[in-house]
Amino acid sequence: MVSMQAIRVDEFGEPDVLQYTEIERPSPGRGEALIEVRSIGVNYADTMRRRNQYLVPQELPFVPGSEVAGVVSEVGENVEDVGVGDGVMTLLDTGGYAPYAVTGAKYLMPLPDDLGFDEAAAVPLQGLTAYHIIKTSGRLAEGESVLVHAAAGGVGTLSVQVAKLLGAGKVIATASTPEKLGLARDLGADVLIDYTEENWPDQVLEATDGKGADVILEMVGADFPETNLSCLASFGRMVVFGSASGVRGEIIAANLMNGNQTVTGFWLPPVMARPDLLGSSLGEILGWLASGELRLTIGASYPLERAAEAHADLEGRRTTGKIVLNPPST
Repeated sequence: MVSMQAIRVDEFGEPDVLQYTEIERPSPGRGEALIEVRSIGVNYADTMRRRNQYLVPQELPFVPGSEVAGVVSEVGENVEDVGVGDGVMTLLDTGGYAPYAVTGAKYLMPLPDDLGFDEAAAVPLQGLTAYHIIKTSGRLAEGESVLVHAAAGGVGTLSVQVAKLLGAGKVIATASTPEKLGLARDLGADVLIDYTEENWPDQVLEATDGKGADVILEMVGADFPETNLSCLASFGRMVVFGSASGVRGEIIAANLMNGNQTVTGFWLPPVMARPDLLGSSLGEILGWLASGELRLTIGASYPLERAAEAHADLEGRRTTGKIVLNPPST
């Protein structure tokens, strides 16, 4: 058996359940590729899996992590489109918090020459999420306004920019500190609001001349979904794609009637299963990155063995932009 040091979860709970331990290194089967992982994206979905609060039940034990970038180390039988040494990025179900990970070769996305591994670890999950919550689920029309909560976070920093690139007339960004709001401003936000202030919905209405935001990106949970409806425009769309607070929000459906408003959910796996949606959106994102129109913000990087610290910092709102884990060099 070939072993490796990876992060494993043997019981659900707080960040300290992320244990750096020795496990068996995976081997690629038919149609699969083994990736030597260089960078791992840390996401709220990882923290939800750690608590067994994700959209699908999580079995124990497991190696968390779904967003990775690295180099193909070995390929199994019947793999033709990728080869050893190719730089790739991909989404896994689990297994990413490790120096090696296996996935189906058909799920690998080529790594552009001008994109580093840390930056590439922000594209498969957070980049595609930002794109599709605005365009596919939010159905943004030219000139409409977009409200981005947690605008200094991984998805938030991308959403501020993607909304502009997709034609938003006004991007309203919320965050909890002046520093985070400053980052959102630097990325192109038009209006900055501290969401710790109780009157933040009134500020959204003021910024939209009383109309409300046309598209609201909701990932906080708790009382935010219902409060968002008080500043959602008539015929507006609220896209729910997470619950970073750890508490799933609730809404009263009848409250949508007066304003002909829509609440829709978003989860990336169904998009990944649609080549027509995945290919075009990935191409557009990579094009923006190549042209410099879209900027990736790497807020912090941690050695793999400090995954628990990364989770604690993410959940404690002590980070901005994308945070990544880096396995030791092999």
